[in-house]
Amino acid sequence: MIVKTEEDINGLKEIGRICAAIRDELVRRTVPGITTKELDTIAGEMFEKEGAMSAPKAEYDFPGYACISVNEEVAHGIPGDRVIQEGDLVNIDISGSKNGYFADTGISIVVGDGDEVLKNLCQVAKLAFEAGLKKAKPGARKVGLGKVVYQTARQHGFNVITNLTGHGVGRSIHEAPEYVYNYYEPSDRELLKEGMVIAFEPFISTFEDEVFEKGDGWTYITEESFVAQYEHTMILTKDGPIITTL
Repeated sequence: MIVKTEEDINGLKEIGRICAAIRDELVRRTVPGITTKELDTIAGEMFEKEGAMSAPKAEYDFPGYACISVNEEVAHGIPGDRVIQEGDLVNIDISGSKNGYFADTGISIVVGDGDEVLKNLCQVAKLAFEAGLKKAKPGARKVGLGKVVYQTARQHGFNVITNLTGHGVGRSIHEAPEYVYNYYEPSDRELLKEGMVIAFEPFISTFEDEVFEKGDGWTYITEESFVAQYEHTMILTKDGPIITTL
C-alpha cells in the first residue's frame, strides 16, 4: 500500500493501536500455567471489543485469533492446550484489520526467569529491527534493511532465518512488496517509496538459517535452534518511519 490521504494514515494508526494493545496484553498474560488457547481467547475478545478482525482468521481461516509459537515453533503456532512453562521462549504475533486497513506486529519473550542466551536473542532481534529502521527511507534500497539485520545478528553470534521475511501490508495482510529480506539479497534492487507501508520483522536464530513446516499446515519450526522475532508495521515518510504498532 502507498498512503495517499490523511484518512489512510488515521486508519492505519487505528488498527495499529488495536494490534499493539492485544500484543501487549497477551505478553502481560503469558505466565507459567496458562495455555496458548486461553491467550488466544483473550485476543478474540479484544478484537471483538474493538470492532476489528483477526487477519489470519478472517483472511486465511487460521484456527485462532493470534499466532502463538513456543520454543521450537517459530511462526504461525496454532493456539491449543499447550501449557506455558517457566523459561519458555514465546512468540506473540498479532495481525488484524478494521475499516479496510491492516496491521501486523509481533514480539518474542522469555517467560519468567529464563535462559540468558534466550533473553539476549530477544534483545538482539529488537536491536536488528532498530538498525533496519534507520535504513527505512524513501529512495533507499529495500535490501539495505536486511543487510543490517544480518550484520547485527552476526555481531552478536547469532544467525537469521532466511525463508521468513517481512512484507507489504495496509489494504491486505500480505501485499507488495512481497519480501523484505533479513539478509543481503543482491538480486533485490527495489527502492523504498514515500508512503509505502511495510511489516518489518527480523527473525534472529541461535543457529539454523531456515525453518520448515511442522506438518499441521501452519506452524514453522526448527530442528535445533531457538528463534526470536520483533515486528512492527510502519509507514515510510521523508521525515522518518511512522510506526503504527507501537
